[in-house]
Amino acid sequence: MQHGGNIYRFAGHLGCLPEQVLDFSANINPEQAVDLSSLQHVQLGAYADPDYSVLKQAIRQRYPYPSGIDSEVFNGASSAIFALLRSLQPKDLVLYTPLYGEYAHIAEALGCTVHNIDRFNRLFADVPERSTVIFVNPSTPDGRLYDLQKLLAQWQAADCTIVIDESFLDFCKADSVTGHIAHYDKLYVIKSLSKFYGCAGIRIGFILAATSAINELQRFEPAWKLSSLDMAYMQQALANTAFIERTRQQTAHLRELLYQALLDSGLFDKIYPGQANFLLARLADGNDGYQLQAFVESSRILIRVCDNFAGLDKSYVRFAVKDEQAIARLAHSLKHV
Repeated sequence: MQHGGNIYRFAGHLGCLPEQVLDFSANINPEQAVDLSSLQHVQLGAYADPDYSVLKQAIRQRYPYPSGIDSEVFNGASSAIFALLRSLQPKDLVLYTPLYGEYAHIAEALGCTVHNIDRFNRLFADVPERSTVIFVNPSTPDGRLYDLQKLLAQWQAADCTIVIDESFLDFCKADSVTGHIAHYDKLYVIKSLSKFYGCAGIRIGFILAATSAINELQRFEPAWKLSSLDMAYMQQALANTAFIERTRQQTAHLRELLYQALLDSGLFDKIYPGQANFLLARLADGNDGYQLQAFVESSRILIRVCDNFAGLDKSYVRFAVKDEQAIARLAHSLKHV
């Protein structure tokens, strides 16, 4: 399984319905911020606003940024990543690994020279001058939250274009680096909305950057990337401010339950202390994550083996934070391995 979330193929393999699968492979909030019945008023007969004015206003209300900075929305964070790199056309791309494979795949398609830096062991290694740097914070698959001040200074000194992926930052009580854009116009911030707001089927991500950079990026973008339904859903989600703190508290509680379930299983020699809505664990004695994946299949549980993350092998497994009942079922299954 190269990416989490393909419960349809998994359910077909097991001969069950997708909703009967406990999907620990996809790190999506188990709670949602919007009651779908509230969207019945959405008008679908006319074209959506091609400027996304109301949605962008909602984004700015939720993620304040100063003048001189603007946003551009996309059909998911993956689309944002691709559009940005296609626009930048970097010659040298620095990837801080491990991280998910989309960046490397896009770099290959664009003909970039990729420089991998192992952030576990060589975090402050030198980077090529005027390269494009990509850093995910909190990181995936381990969920570590980094203080980026020293790294930002290092990258700026090397005149780098900087891309910070903050797709999981909403789960943490931490500040975005967006404010730095006002002082360094070669900084881009990517955010995903589907993960925190529990709506993977609503594909919305966005980029924050200097207004001039956003204007350049928009030159290559088609109109009507998002539907009226997508935008109406996300506008309501962004306005639900009570959901933010409730989700953070709930995620911290459930993450601790998940950590304890993994620890009590006795299967792992290391569980990474992540700050996002997932945990990375390494199986003891170099055991095979695919064997564990096959074993928990009988409980209709899907987990993510992380051997397609640069620097990791098949002994590394990632578990998304789910509700208490799901975690209890996972714990029961793991204890019988």
